[in-house]
Amino acid sequence: MKIDYKKLLISIFIPLALGGIVGFLTSGSNTYQNINQPSFAPPAILFPIVWTILYTLMGISYYLIATSNKENEKAKRTYIIQLAINLIWPILFFTFEAYFLSFIWILLLIYFIIQMILEFYPINKAAAYLQIPYLLWTSFAGILNLWIYFLNR
Repeated sequence: MKIDYKKLLISIFIPLALGGIVGFLTSGSNTYQNINQPSFAPPAILFPIVWTILYTLMGISYYLIATSNKENEKAKRTYIIQLAINLIWPILFFTFEAYFLSFIWILLLIYFIIQMILEFYPINKAAAYLQIPYLLWTSFAGILNLWIYFLNR
């Protein structure tokens, strides 16, 4: 398969740029530093590093699906839905400090990530596998979110 580098870069750029915009919009919040956190909470500096990697993997995965010769409209739509849900979560958590709602929201996100993996798998197995770190990190974030909710009620 010949790589279309322009499409690949665009596929990677879109989630990175959108994540960057949301990061910028929520960057003024000191919520994470000022709330009670469980002992397993990672340092704040880890989050932008991890999300940069995950958004890059997401973009590569989408590229593999979008350039596939197989029917992929449903998978592409699920990708877009999960990305939108993903981008709303930090606003709920950091801007509105709606910890319980953000926990419910992250459960919705996990559902759509699983759905995306299941839809990607028959089209391109590598695209599905590239989403596993995203699912694992988001699941960890969901557990962290729930603990933060209980520790800050």
